Amino acid sequence: MEWRRMRRFNQLMTDAECIGVLRAERRGVLAMNGENGCPYAVPINFYYEPERNRIYFHGAREGLKVDLLRSNDKVCLTVFDQGVIPEGEWAYRVASVVIRGRAQIVTDETEAERAVHQLGLKYYPTAESVAQAMHRSFSKVQVYALTVDHMTGKRVKEA
Repeated sequence: MEWRRMRRFNQLMTDAECIGVLRAERRGVLAMNGENGCPYAVPINFYYEPERNRIYFHGAREGLKVDLLRSNDKVCLTVFDQGVIPEGEWAYRVASVVIRGRAQIVTDETEAERAVHQLGLKYYPTAESVAQAMHRSFSKVQVYALTVDHMTGKRVKEA
């Protein structure tokens, strides 16, 4: 598929920089095609797996997000860092990554468990606490894999 080139290409981040943001940041905003033609966006926790070029996230087994993803799997995920103020300047420098792709339910139990375990390691303080949380809650969650079709990153100076 052909994607439009970023207009301000001098602010374009490399793939390695984009991956750095995805590994470091803890939350993103997932946008879906919503009801009545209105976009629907929700914050998510996620885990990026570069070997498969996939973003994993989870949620409840029922609800609006589940219904929307079942009817149209095309999504956009935006992740941005906290920004920094370079010494001697007043404006933040912010990095953002925009991913477009398709999010589908992970039906393979082994892949789902592995993804949730890796996701947990990103957010929980210990592997033991991840195991405990998975024991309590794994059967209640739906795991999704967002296959990355297109990824761009941009570093901007807010002013």
